[in-house]
Amino acid sequence: MSTDKTTILIVEDEPAISELVSFTLRSAGWSTFSVGTTAEAWEYLQRRSPQLILLDWMLPDQSGLRFLSRIRSDRNFNEIPVIMLTAKSMEEDKIAGLDHGADDYVTKPFSPRELTARIKAMLRRKSPEHAQSSLMIANVYLDPVSCSVKVDDIKIEIGHAEYKLLKFFMAHPERVFSRSQLLDKVWGDHVVIEERTVDVHVLRLRKVLRNAEGLIKTIRSVGYMLSEK
Repeated sequence: MSTDKTTILIVEDEPAISELVSFTLRSAGWSTFSVGTTAEAWEYLQRRSPQLILLDWMLPDQSGLRFLSRIRSDRNFNEIPVIMLTAKSMEEDKIAGLDHGADDYVTKPFSPRELTARIKAMLRRKSPEHAQSSLMIANVYLDPVSCSVKVDDIKIEIGHAEYKLLKFFMAHPERVFSRSQLLDKVWGDHVVIEERTVDVHVLRLRKVLRNAEGLIKTIRSVGYMLSEK
């Protein structure tokens, strides 16, 4: 499985642990970005959407738990999987983490192999656009195994970029994405494309969808979303 578009945000203030985690994840094929405070993490989230956040429990500016609550109460980030890194092995602390919306926790000291395995499992569960099950919204059917799309049961010709865009939209219906988020999530940060190129691909996508083109909505001054409403 290609992991070149998967970016993991590491929020950890101890440089030695941060470096070890970063090295471990890069060895597994993921991109990483490390910050030492929740303020830096929040700033990063305004610019990019990571596929997963590794969040330390104890941070200098505020607790990881408080920051987790902030992430979960924001509709742009509330679906990002979060794994808590904690030195606490107390059962009630783990429960508190899960109650605040953590998807998993790893207790320090942890083995690199265990951390990698937990992240892989989480990404499999949480990335519908990477799933191999078919997607159906309104009269549009997408089969990720054969990479084909049907509208009203008739197969349509669709370019690779438009297919990826449609698959992403169908995996996240009723959710608004900015052009920069779409660039990041659909094409990945290793590809240098202008934000305006997203508009071109949306235009082409609407054209190939024919009578289903209305599913792709333009949200003024924000971006795009797929919606049946």
